[in-house]
Amino acid sequence: MGFDAYLTLAVVVAVLAALSLTRLAADVILVAAMVTLMVSGVLTPSEALSGFANTGVITIAVLYVVATGLKETGAVQWIANRLLGQPKNVKQAQLRLLAPASGLSAFMNNTTVVAMFIPAVQEWAGKLRLPPSKLLLPLSYAAIVGGTCTLIGTSTNLVVDGLLQSRLDVSLQMFEMAWVGVPLVIVGGTFLYFFADKLLPDRESVLEQFGSAREYAVEVDVDPRGPLVRQTIASAGLRSLQHGYLADIERDGQLMPGVPPETQLQAGDTLMFIGAPECARELRRIRGLIPANGDVHKLKIDHHKRQLVEAVIGPDFAGLNQSVRESRFRSRYQAVILSISRNGERLPGKVGDIELELGDTLLLETGQDFVDQYRYRRDFLLVSALQDSTPPDFKRAPWALGILISMVVVSAVGLLSILHAAFLAAGAMLAIRCMPYSKARRSIDLSVLIVIASSFALGAAMSKTGAAEQIANWLLFSDGIPPWVGLLLVYAMTVVFTELLSNNAAAVLMFPIAVSVAEQLDVSFMPFVLAIMFAASASFMTPIGYQTNLMVMGPGGYRLSDYFRLGGPLSILMGITVLGIVPLVWSF
Repeated sequence: MGFDAYLTLAVVVAVLAALSLTRLAADVILVAAMVTLMVSGVLTPSEALSGFANTGVITIAVLYVVATGLKETGAVQWIANRLLGQPKNVKQAQLRLLAPASGLSAFMNNTTVVAMFIPAVQEWAGKLRLPPSKLLLPLSYAAIVGGTCTLIGTSTNLVVDGLLQSRLDVSLQMFEMAWVGVPLVIVGGTFLYFFADKLLPDRESVLEQFGSAREYAVEVDVDPRGPLVRQTIASAGLRSLQHGYLADIERDGQLMPGVPPETQLQAGDTLMFIGAPECARELRRIRGLIPANGDVHKLKIDHHKRQLVEAVIGPDFAGLNQSVRESRFRSRYQAVILSISRNGERLPGKVGDIELELGDTLLLETGQDFVDQYRYRRDFLLVSALQDSTPPDFKRAPWALGILISMVVVSAVGLLSILHAAFLAAGAMLAIRCMPYSKARRSIDLSVLIVIASSFALGAAMSKTGAAEQIANWLLFSDGIPPWVGLLLVYAMTVVFTELLSNNAAAVLMFPIAVSVAEQLDVSFMPFVLAIMFAASASFMTPIGYQTNLMVMGPGGYRLSDYFRLGGPLSILMGITVLGIVPLVWSF
């Protein structure tokens, strides 16, 4: 290998380390890598920036608009309400959920499907008195597997198709991967139906841990100059609150749990109440009690303009690994954290002292514009039933579904390419006002598109400098390896990259390696390319490999072990299925 190849490998290793070990945003890391390869002369400007003109990337951007039209008209909710029904037990509920989730994910972005299903499933589980922990992770897995059935089911498929078109002049058809995707849905769905109930915990969601009315902790102080000093708890009316109850008192640094009603209040006592959101308003009407901290009043938002939001901390949250106080959360987001849950359990102690981590679920009190402001940013993944205050326009739902079906049909029969069909579908959605133009613009996740387009530079550099060929040599550790062993190694390596990084980054990095492995084995590249396409979507063992897994973590009350317990066997089953079918459809 020459200097350019070693430099490319160093950049790839640096990208992997930065994505895995730092809090830098993925788009910043990938753009920096792209610029490094361009400035160093490894790639020309046109080669480095080719990803931004790739048809797969542009198609993903346009499909964001199509998915927004389906969401704003309530089309998915309209379908879900008719298919979920009234099952009698957990297994029937899972069966009712898996079919529509995987079916819808085959034709629209699976992240959008899961985002729209989460509040519906939470409400549905509450009515049926079923634990949401038995349903939400299977929902994520079904959406992931369903997305492998068609070209537009997941962004990974479009990215790999774009690479095939630009590098090898090969184009995939709309339903070509269904030969493997449909068996994956059947095998995965069967496994989830028989084992998800046994392997998943019976655990409440974050909001249910706070109570059916979203209970949270409210701290107030006894005003030294107020009328409650030396009054008993009972005479002060603190035992007859409508929306909460007194849990304990902190006095002179000592905690007094389970205090009796005849306990006298003293100046400076801190009282902790557990109750519904209205408890805070009720306590503020009691003369002699003042907020333990002034954060709620500092919001300067009228009560009737506030709302409760459940938000999962995302990868671009600025206060990761900082305490709530150090992160300046209230001033930065104009919101107050009422309670924090991690791995399905409410964290004890003072909220201001808790260090925030990726995946923490926050119960916030904030203004009504919070959801719209942060909905399309990666600071948070908003998964609460309170995401949208605007009701869907169900009258346009049939039109939105008709546009989606037309897009799929004209692309499948070859009348138009998927890019042209997506552009026409997005234009039709806007023309009949399925969503406002402003929401269509905001729905396009630029950070995701930048990550994908920039990562194309890494793949191009690996191919151009021979670095991919060298990695293929290392991967094929001896001469005479059968093609199926090479296919297994490529698949396994892609799965590891996916679990540690993300699906799209894994696909782009592995593409040139897979092609080089096929060339060295002197066999067709198609089985290897399709293997990385399916492997990059096979993220079941961690919450960070695929965004939908992280989205259900808080609402389902999941812990890391839950993903490995259910996702580990599922990942093995998926691998066996892919490696068994791919060579039969795309022969070596």
